Amino acid sequence: MEDIRLALIVIAPLIGAVASYVFGRVAPKLSGGIASAAVAVSLFNVVSLWQGLGAQESFSFILSSWLSFADVQLPLEIYFDKLSAVMCLVVTGVGLLIHLYSIGYMAEDESRPRFFAYLNLFIASMLILVLGKSLPVIFIGWEGVGLCSYLLIGFWYTNPDFASAGRKAFVMNRIGDLGFIVAMAILYHACGTLDVIALSNPKILARIPSDLGYIAGIALFLAATGKSAQLPLFTWLPDAMAGPTPVSALIHAATMVTAGIYLMARMFGVVGLDPLVPAIILWTALATSAVAALIAISQNDIKKVLAYSTVSQLGFMFLAVGVGAYSVALFHVVTHAFFKACLFMSAGSVIHGCHHEQDMRRMGGLARSMPLTCLSYGAATLAIAGIAPFAGYFSKHAILESLAHTPNIYLHSFSGVIGLAATAIAICTAFYMTRSFILTFMGSYRGEGHPHEAPMIMTAPVLLLAALSVAGGLVLNPVFFHYLEGPLPPVQEHASGGVIGFIFGSAPGLFGILAAYTLFVLVPTLKDQVRKVLWIGEKISAGKFFVDEILEVTVIAPVRALSVVVTQVLDRSVSLGSGEAIGGISRAVGELTCRATTGQVSTYVLWIFASAALLLYVFLPVR
Repeated sequence: MEDIRLALIVIAPLIGAVASYVFGRVAPKLSGGIASAAVAVSLFNVVSLWQGLGAQESFSFILSSWLSFADVQLPLEIYFDKLSAVMCLVVTGVGLLIHLYSIGYMAEDESRPRFFAYLNLFIASMLILVLGKSLPVIFIGWEGVGLCSYLLIGFWYTNPDFASAGRKAFVMNRIGDLGFIVAMAILYHACGTLDVIALSNPKILARIPSDLGYIAGIALFLAATGKSAQLPLFTWLPDAMAGPTPVSALIHAATMVTAGIYLMARMFGVVGLDPLVPAIILWTALATSAVAALIAISQNDIKKVLAYSTVSQLGFMFLAVGVGAYSVALFHVVTHAFFKACLFMSAGSVIHGCHHEQDMRRMGGLARSMPLTCLSYGAATLAIAGIAPFAGYFSKHAILESLAHTPNIYLHSFSGVIGLAATAIAICTAFYMTRSFILTFMGSYRGEGHPHEAPMIMTAPVLLLAALSVAGGLVLNPVFFHYLEGPLPPVQEHASGGVIGFIFGSAPGLFGILAAYTLFVLVPTLKDQVRKVLWIGEKISAGKFFVDEILEVTVIAPVRALSVVVTQVLDRSVSLGSGEAIGGISRAVGELTCRATTGQVSTYVLWIFASAALLLYVFLPVR
């Protein structure tokens, strides 16, 4: 059923992007309000359509005809069902709070109109991505968020490092895009359609040969690896901290990095055709989550801690994808949006209040001067640590539970090892997040100046996200899996088991919190002893596992050298060679014509008569 409200979800932020820039150039203070109002319109229509899903299964709207040739008809069509409803609520709901927060955070920036135009365009691109009814339409949004990430990460482009971070994000995402294109080519060749609803039909999927099914699944995972920052393409995401903090919150919590999880959920029929593909996804996710968690332990930049935390939590989501628990992965997408947006925006308030300081070693004691921010950051820390009854507890515990019940033939015998590794990562998460809380808010202030609480336009959205971090999981847990039973494989609802169940389920998080509190508060001298014992591990962690350096040696340097060689060969053989050839021909023609121009009238008359005779011979018919 077509519904104009569906079109307004996408069109409103597109109009907002233009209006916030145009009117913002005249009155810069208007840009934030216009952009926020546009996202509010989208949110209103999302809620309105979501309420109507009980009466029917989906809504659709054709924005325009797009590609039409031979027997191919590909309209620019968007589609709203239970799966896209969940993602739209996250994108517009959390996105609106980030927009409101940005009004205060960017109040002194002269480029506010450009910033809010990019922010609205980012929201519009993400909405196209999650609402696209066909893979090419999804790809438009996919490329849109890639472009906007480049624009926003490198927003302060006069800083060479920030501009470089934007380019890095853009290039790494293009590597993942190759997988998306390959998958579309294979699926169209085998199935004759790129409609995502048709590609969830078992009868249509049965047309895909087993070898092509495996390649298509791997290609889709490669696409998700670029967007959702998995090994080896995760290094762009920590560098994305170069952008303003609201950008970090938007990319890491509500939009771009969850696009890969959404793609896996939407295309679960293709991804699960060969059981080896989910197994590869799981082992990649486990390695990514572990590496990122260990790196986060040694980071001193508060935003870098949260960045590597995002990479690690994305790995947790892919763990659920690897065992086929797509609805559990999406549950963690939602709770993660709550507490990670809260953490980033709280960190932004800290940076704002500490005069743009990001090193936690120059903070401390901020609980006294920034009590509301401390409360918000603390609630979100407990949520990401998986402490009951905070939001992250339910989704993380559901993931750990699903790992023990995988039907995958390649994973079944390893379920115990996988579960232990995931539990260890959960402990590390609680440890480094508690460390960041202690260094930032406890003890005495170690920085310069006088820290202060952020203005209410920034604090109010953070407090609302803190409330969602506390109660969001408790509210969503009873209904989430039942809500998504239709489009996704059903997953048994997690039972809390009462107070005893909460305590045992929270054990990994409590252990990590206790370990960090012991090392950084109770017995700080023990920290130095641990460092001496684990000095090699600390070097590797501080060096970020040298992933960038490995990629530089194994990929970037060889490609750069090859490009130089190819350029020189082309320059010499094609450019110079063709130039010399053209010059030689010109010289030869010149020499011939020179011999014909003797300066004697009799010679010219001879050439005239010869030319006339040739023309008569060619054009007059022979009798």
